[in-house]
Amino acid sequence: SQTLALAPDAPLPLESPLHRRHGLRCGHGRLRFRVFGRRAGGARRRHREPVLQLQRGMVETDPEGALAGFDAVVRMEPEKAEWGFKALKQTVKLYYKLGKYKEMMDAYREMLTYIKSAVTRNYSEKCINNIMDFVSGSASQHFNLLQEFYQTTLKALEEAKNERLWFKTNLKLCKIWFDMGEYGRMSKILKELHKSCQKEDGSDDQKKGTQLLEVYAIEIQMYTETKNNKKLKELYQRALSIKSAIPHPRIMGIIRECGGKMHMAERQWADAATDFFEAFKNYDEAGNPRRIQCLKYLVLANMLMESEVNPFDGQEAKPYKNDPEILAMTNLIAAYQKNDIMEFEKILKSNRRTIMDDPFIRNYIEDLLKNIRTQVLLKLIKPYTRIRIPFISQELNVPEKDVEQLLVSLILDNRVQGHIDQVNKLLECGDRSKGMRKYQAIDKWNTQLKSIYQTVSNRVG
Repeated sequence: SQTLALAPDAPLPLESPLHRRHGLRCGHGRLRFRVFGRRAGGARRRHREPVLQLQRGMVETDPEGALAGFDAVVRMEPEKAEWGFKALKQTVKLYYKLGKYKEMMDAYREMLTYIKSAVTRNYSEKCINNIMDFVSGSASQHFNLLQEFYQTTLKALEEAKNERLWFKTNLKLCKIWFDMGEYGRMSKILKELHKSCQKEDGSDDQKKGTQLLEVYAIEIQMYTETKNNKKLKELYQRALSIKSAIPHPRIMGIIRECGGKMHMAERQWADAATDFFEAFKNYDEAGNPRRIQCLKYLVLANMLMESEVNPFDGQEAKPYKNDPEILAMTNLIAAYQKNDIMEFEKILKSNRRTIMDDPFIRNYIEDLLKNIRTQVLLKLIKPYTRIRIPFISQELNVPEKDVEQLLVSLILDNRVQGHIDQVNKLLECGDRSKGMRKYQAIDKWNTQLKSIYQTVSNRVG
């Protein structure tokens, strides 16, 4: 046998059974290999993996010893190779855990020098992605570190001409800024990403359709959050017009979900239902938990469009009918289709977490209540020529002023023939000429207000 003395400045823990099993000896602060056979070099390569495993085992119990061991593995190699890269990856993670961010960045920069030739492109991409996820986990707490980390990564990837990972790294950074509400920073990166998907003349490169859709997906999310419906609509239509892409179903799920929310804001319930159903199918294919949320939104849109079709009758949604998150919505749609106001309101109150705690659903609950009250009211007044408003108020379980507002909107929509006697608190059915001028004036005023609001919104957008 033969003994090789390596890494004289790297103290390791006392000899253990694991050291002995792999032919390793520790003594006088030196890492030694006991080499069997003729080729010491081959033994070195064989034993780097056990040394690395030993240091990994020490990460929790003796982090400083583990760092010294990782450093020893790096210095064992006469030239940059795989085991040094692996040791540096562990060093970066350990320094991050210890809160030694300067040392972490130094080790990370050294690790990035290996990606040009020392390791395969696929392996380097996997490791860099792994570290990015590791560091990005607490992005909001280490803002400056995050910036330095991503800038360093992107610079190294540009130098290595790794366009694929450069693109994906920028997308990850975009997602981090999106989660933190840093839309200004996000917009700058989106410009770079768009540029990378364009031809020299500035038009979209259809050969990069899949990448374009990934950029559109994150940008569409930003416009959805900032409620910039003008930009959202334009981008949504461009995304759906791309036919050359084979995107991941999660990407199409995002685009369709945001499209559904856009249609909901425009009160285009049927279009919203179509998009939410497509989003649900895509998320379901991707195994993404957002499928449950989109199924809730589909139920919401179905109720708002007053459809008699139960979305859970379809084979795609049927398996989720009894999901705890969905059960409240299935009960809600059952009460809605039966025009049972009391049961409907009871379900809303007893399922606050799954229904009312979602701000998007909460925005449309009043519309749902108006729909169900309308159905009950129309059924209630059908046999009468005159009916007292306090009686309607009691049946609908709403204040009298809300009943009057609902009746006015129904008279204007020609769904109720009659007029309101406000003095005697009566609805007189049949003759709608009385008071019609007043209702039309109110309706005109309401239309003008909506027009002004839309003009202001478009200018802001």
